Amino acid sequence: MATKTSDKVVPFEKALESFDPVIGLEVHVELSTNTKMFCPCPTEFGAEPNTQVCPVCLGLPGALPVVNAKAVEAAMRIGLALNCEIAEYSRFARKNYFYPDMPKNFQTSQYDEPIAHDGYLDVTLDDGEVFRVEIERAHMEEDTGKSTHVGGATGRIQGATHSLVDFNRAGIPLIEIVTRPVLGAGDRVGEVARAYVSTLRDLLKALDVSHVRMEQGNVRCDANVSLRPRAGSERVLGQDNPEQSEVPLGTRTETKNVNSLRSIERAVRYEVTRHAAVLGGGGSILQETRHWHEDTGITTSGRPKSDADDYRYFPEPDLVPVAPAREDVERLRGTLPEMPSVRRARLQGEWGFTDLEMRDVLNAGAVDLIEATIAAGATPAGARKWWSGEVARRANDAGQSVEEYAAEVSLTPAAVAELDGMVAAGRLNDSMARQVLDGVLAGEGSPTEVADARGLAMVSDDGALQAAVDEVIAANPDIVEKIRGGKEQAAGALIGQVMKAMKGQADAARVRELILASVAG
Repeated sequence: MATKTSDKVVPFEKALESFDPVIGLEVHVELSTNTKMFCPCPTEFGAEPNTQVCPVCLGLPGALPVVNAKAVEAAMRIGLALNCEIAEYSRFARKNYFYPDMPKNFQTSQYDEPIAHDGYLDVTLDDGEVFRVEIERAHMEEDTGKSTHVGGATGRIQGATHSLVDFNRAGIPLIEIVTRPVLGAGDRVGEVARAYVSTLRDLLKALDVSHVRMEQGNVRCDANVSLRPRAGSERVLGQDNPEQSEVPLGTRTETKNVNSLRSIERAVRYEVTRHAAVLGGGGSILQETRHWHEDTGITTSGRPKSDADDYRYFPEPDLVPVAPAREDVERLRGTLPEMPSVRRARLQGEWGFTDLEMRDVLNAGAVDLIEATIAAGATPAGARKWWSGEVARRANDAGQSVEEYAAEVSLTPAAVAELDGMVAAGRLNDSMARQVLDGVLAGEGSPTEVADARGLAMVSDDGALQAAVDEVIAANPDIVEKIRGGKEQAAGALIGQVMKAMKGQADAARVRELILASVAG
């Protein structure tokens, strides 16, 4: 099938005039167990292709699976953290379909009896609004292998000369978390999708059940989008109005394996605009999977989407049901950590941040980094200034999250705390500190080493400062008269000249004091 690049779209705001978007999110989470779901093969990322396989995960005749107990415990802890009911009895099923990277030609999954069901997750949007996403189920399954298409220009199967299959990933434990249809998001539907996956990722990280590295595929989101005609009455965020609830859901498409928060929001918004163009032109939506293209910001057709009946589910005959004892469920409930939302509220109080300041920190994804920087000796205000300000700006320019950027450039909380301490001690001003940060990011050493090598330090000798002040005052009698006339803001022009004379290595506040004192004297 040729890749389509010419799908018509309408402006997002125009689409919402006629249609109400509905989304459903399926998030696949790779668990960080040491071994696979049904065999003892290791799960280390990046191993040589086809070196972490055995007869069980290759589906060889006569090989029998054994359930990974740690994976089952992780599944139950995830379910409990998502406010789900943990089933007294659940079982595995065979999901039958052919794909080259699935060695058994079926996937061992759960169908009508999942391990966890009927939960919810409250997510906080950019403006502080809380939106509840209802969880239908969280079930256990195994991952497939990985196909690499060689010889084409895009890395996809279209145009490739041949394909290679690596079965190392086949059999790695997965938890699939499926939402109910998300209604009432309106024009914030993309933001809700992004916030949900972001909140879920934070929760999984707190539970320590997954590495949650989206770039490595530890967390992958399939975004289902459909449109239904608007009923016309006013919407309330997070609520389906009575008129709208009578309107049936539209045909959905599923954009597969979106692996960044930014892309999730963009993919959802794009599909809304594409669906609206099709429906507005009198066409109908094909139920299908779609592929997201980060470079062009569009989706393209994958394959027709199967319904559950097409997978011919039947109970897995080689595995016994999972029936956790209630005391084991309660024991696992007792292992749950402080939930991210509760932790954020606690930290905000401890740090003394306003709601707006904390929201900036959350949007930058810098909570953990700021906490570690404060633990290394920085002030809360200083840690926030660097991570959600200067470093966040650089990360944004690089198209990365703050955590991704910090990891790539080896910027540690300890280094930021050291830099903040040098400013607090009066050795550096903010301008010099930014130069020091440049040197740290360039690999020149620690903040102290960079400042020493570059000769960056504040001039603390009042004699040298006074001499520069006297020279600038003598050269600017007109400005001096303005200051004497009560216009102290005019001192800014003199401060700038002194700072220039001192090559930026002076405390602007101290320079101002000296100027005002000299003019008054």
